[in-house]
Amino acid sequence: MSREELEAEALRLFTGIGLAEQTAQQAIVKPKFRQALVDLIKEAGVAGGCPKTQGALLYTTASKYPANALVHRGELLAYITSDRIRSNAQLDGALEYLGKVGSEPIDVARLEEAAGVGVEVTPDQVKAAVAACVQENEAKLKEERYHCNLNILLGKMRAGGGSIKWADVNALKAELEAQVAALLGPKTEADLVKPDKKKKAKAPPAAAENGAAAPAAKPKAAEKEKEDAEAWRTADPYAFLPKPAENNMVHTTVHFSDGRKMNIANTPELLGKHLGQTGGKVVTRFPPEPNGYLHIGHAKAMFVDFGMAAQYDGVCYLRFDDTNPEAEKQEYIDHIQEIVSWLGWKPWKITYSSDYFDQLYAFAVQLIKGGHAYVCHQTGDEIKDYRERREPSPWRGRPIEESLRLFEDMRRGLVDEGKATLRMKMDHKNENYNMFDLIAYRIKFVEHPHAGDKYCVYPSYDFTHCLVDALENITHSMCTLEFETRRASYYWLLEVLGTYKPLVWEYSRLNITHNVMSKRKLNRLVTDKFVHGWDDPRLLTLAGLRRRGVTPQAINNFCREIGVTRSEGEVHLHKLDHHIRADLDATSRRALGVLRPLRVVIDNLPDSHYEEVEAKYFPGRSEEGYKVPFTKVVYIEETDFREADSKDYYGLAPGKAVMLRYAYPITCTGFTKDPATGRVTEVQATYEPDLTAKKPPKGVLNWVGQPAPGKQPPTFEARLYDVLFKSQNPASAEDWLADLNPESLVVVKGAYATPELAKAKPGDRFQLERLGYFCADPDSAAGTLVLNRTCALKESFPKQTAGKIQHKK
Repeated sequence: MSREELEAEALRLFTGIGLAEQTAQQAIVKPKFRQALVDLIKEAGVAGGCPKTQGALLYTTASKYPANALVHRGELLAYITSDRIRSNAQLDGALEYLGKVGSEPIDVARLEEAAGVGVEVTPDQVKAAVAACVQENEAKLKEERYHCNLNILLGKMRAGGGSIKWADVNALKAELEAQVAALLGPKTEADLVKPDKKKKAKAPPAAAENGAAAPAAKPKAAEKEKEDAEAWRTADPYAFLPKPAENNMVHTTVHFSDGRKMNIANTPELLGKHLGQTGGKVVTRFPPEPNGYLHIGHAKAMFVDFGMAAQYDGVCYLRFDDTNPEAEKQEYIDHIQEIVSWLGWKPWKITYSSDYFDQLYAFAVQLIKGGHAYVCHQTGDEIKDYRERREPSPWRGRPIEESLRLFEDMRRGLVDEGKATLRMKMDHKNENYNMFDLIAYRIKFVEHPHAGDKYCVYPSYDFTHCLVDALENITHSMCTLEFETRRASYYWLLEVLGTYKPLVWEYSRLNITHNVMSKRKLNRLVTDKFVHGWDDPRLLTLAGLRRRGVTPQAINNFCREIGVTRSEGEVHLHKLDHHIRADLDATSRRALGVLRPLRVVIDNLPDSHYEEVEAKYFPGRSEEGYKVPFTKVVYIEETDFREADSKDYYGLAPGKAVMLRYAYPITCTGFTKDPATGRVTEVQATYEPDLTAKKPPKGVLNWVGQPAPGKQPPTFEARLYDVLFKSQNPASAEDWLADLNPESLVVVKGAYATPELAKAKPGDRFQLERLGYFCADPDSAAGTLVLNRTCALKESFPKQTAGKIQHKK
């Protein structure tokens, strides 16, 4: 069948089991997952269709089923198609049990106990469990009323053990909402008001980093701190991962082309030694290669590695994977450490793969002596050609003593670069290319920036990564799904060397719409100057996001929401924007500014008039504020004036009144146009000093007055950012650079600021009222204030070409 026919057949099967069209289309895009789901549907005997609830469970099974327990998959599918397993909670319990058993015979009673098969939770049991929960949290509910997060209480009930964890979630939630309503009574007006978001007071160093001192924030009460910590633990994104003591289970089976199987497991002795050295704690590692700048995909990896360690009171290494001395720079090492700290993560230890070069070399010698490695003289192209033909290297049968001697010559620099490699003797006929005698060492006559000039040979990633994981007693070696095919080679090497074996777990990598995430494509954008460096705010590099004004908390909250799963797909950019906006709304001072000034002359004020009105940093939340000059001449947005009024328009027009934010109503009495261009250059108006005289107008405008009568306001440059690429998935296009958005950056010069805003220092964040969230750029240090727009005020705003803001009611 052609690719088109395969995809059409898969789409028919996927929609037949009740998957939504969008979910089905996303599943088709990934060939490996597509085939896995097709095979699973056929194995389950539901190629003709099945209920939607069963289809959802089959989809989850295809993405999460443990590879070491494939012999039992048919039995699990029978439970699903017979409705004995009906919920995700039951499925997770079954998958956890099967992952522990592996290919060994299953105990049906234990499987059914783990999955809650046959457990019926009655309405009375639901009511009793909810009543106990409400009683336990009565004081909290009465204090917070309808602002209390019921999802946290729901999570506590389900995590509390017993049969209630198998209850229908919707029924449990409905009963909880009903009992809370009975306790609290009808909602009051106060219940309908969105509660203030409070942020913990920043430490002095953070205030220094942001330039100006932030308004003092009230410290959180001890109870609130405790609740936040509990919420973190209740909503556990790592709960599906096995715990360290379970690393004695078979993780996978390595299959060989001749039918042999290598069942991978830690022996009781190895596991006992490991647990003795770690105390049973979770030990993870974040292992970036110091050859470039980190992007938001690395933020997800940090959330997985550092976050899991924090969740279970474990530790996490920051390990630099520095096995290629030609590509690594101290600049990248410094950047990575800085970004890790900026995101709030604290490494237990900072290590380098090069710290273990001596042990790695000893392992290589052990590998040769055991008949599992040989020195090879094939070129890279020859290796590729032989791999495609499944043919062995001519040097595969080289005597052990000869390989030992040649490998020592390679280390001492007696063999020319490119003339030899050390290859692992794995399985050259294996369908998995990562079992085709991978290179363990190659010659490079380059001094290593961290290890010096001791070696002329350097280990490969495939040789180094798993061994350093073992040496550092890593419990969970987590990586993205594109490394899944390397699992066999990872465990093969640890098995033949007889070392401790960490648990390998792959999760979906982060892909965000309208962006590219590959290091190669990012490097192309930077080196060919399509963007202005690695910290260009249009990029999703962490340096670019920081420069744009995004907070570490927003990035970490985003990573928590998308979770840690094996389901691949694209995350829409608006999800990231949502968390950025939510955090900035809670923490950014309000300020007044005008992007494209239009002069307004208030005729019933004298030329010398000067007064100061009081503006608020956090309107409705705090009385703290700043002074804004109000003079005869003020400036509004050019787009806030129309020559003709309309019913749904709330800006300024002839004969129409608007409110100047924090000041007075003004009414348009006339305007002046440039005869050559037809552009309005000035608006004449009157103001109403008595704010009680009449009902205030609906339209409220941002504005800027003169710092002194007759003196122009301070100016700033606004950089308005939009999506970098026009299409949602630019990486899939052959000519992906042709998809660049020409309006991804619009620079507006000559914008006007209030005296307060003009004091901004690099790193300061503001909400410019009605215009968006902005951050002072480091270029401001040159003397001219430069503000980067972090994001618009509302997700519902249309695309803002040329920085024009559409007015909303």
